[in-house]
Amino acid sequence: MASISINEAYKSYGQLEVLHGVSLDIEDGEFVILVGPSGCGKSTLLRMIAGLENITGGEIVLDDLVINKLPPRQRDMAMVFQSYALYPHMTVRKNMAFSLKLAKASNDEIDQKVSMAADILGLEPLLERKPSQLSGGQRQRVAMGRAIVRDPKLFLFDEPLSNLDAKLRVQMRSEIKELHQRLQTTTVYVTHDQVEAMTMADRIVVMNGGHIEQIGTPMNLYNKPDTKFVASFIGSPSMNLIDGHLDDDGRFTSQEGLSWDLKDFAPKSAFGEKICLGIRPENIFVDGEGVALGEAIINVVEPTGSETLLSLRAEKANLHILDRSRREFKKDENVTLTADKHDFHFFQASSGQRLS
Repeated sequence: MASISINEAYKSYGQLEVLHGVSLDIEDGEFVILVGPSGCGKSTLLRMIAGLENITGGEIVLDDLVINKLPPRQRDMAMVFQSYALYPHMTVRKNMAFSLKLAKASNDEIDQKVSMAADILGLEPLLERKPSQLSGGQRQRVAMGRAIVRDPKLFLFDEPLSNLDAKLRVQMRSEIKELHQRLQTTTVYVTHDQVEAMTMADRIVVMNGGHIEQIGTPMNLYNKPDTKFVASFIGSPSMNLIDGHLDDDGRFTSQEGLSWDLKDFAPKSAFGEKICLGIRPENIFVDGEGVALGEAIINVVEPTGSETLLSLRAEKANLHILDRSRREFKKDENVTLTADKHDFHFFQASSGQRLS
């Protein structure tokens, strides 16, 4: 196992700079997920760790060794790709054994390691099949098995579940997390899916525009996002974000005509400022207790069984609520909204930084 430190890492393609001085420390045995929208630099950073992309500036340190110029084969890392990257003419057994053969491992060692990985991943009945005879989930397990047999210092996953259907993604998330708990190998995992990040990671690194916006545990990012961007990206459905002004008396007025009294709990730094107010859909209640948010009209009702997503119009603002009461709602129904004072998030309008 290994720790890895990324110190002021830059990456440029000619005049285009895609990573702007990224720094990150990953502890031995940690499962860290890089998450962010397409083009934020997360896959580029992963490929720099793997040695598949050259680093333009800064350092990447594996344990105590600077690996900037080491070729991928000397970094003792195993990467699982989105496309699986299996050899179509080889059986599952030969795909998993291929890297060991290149390393000139003995036949006994190869058989032992392939058998161990196949046992962990439930691949024993499939060892003599070829990739074309496997489902997407089975191919992904083979790709993971090929990584496991190498017993690397570091596992790298590049959006490994994006080609799978929704049900299989949920299953594979659980299997990858269980695999990490069993092997305790340091893991860096890239995804654009914040639900994957929330359910699997020890820590999440939220990236945006080649910068790191915030690093923290899933619940830390969910409960206390540092920026408006993190607040909007983490959580499903997304947080309601409302631009407006908090006057010196603590009354919030939005551009869409909402007017709420927040003086008893708004941070003092927000008084007299243009702010962005955030409330998660699951923290707004119909006919509940707490801070009065006024009345709203239901535009869309989306029941899922255990919960119902409501799209509402309050004054000229659009709000979303995730209701778990199992009450039946109807379009055009008029409802009264409330929220707990502890569930409001305050961000500076200009910078998007959290106010506290």
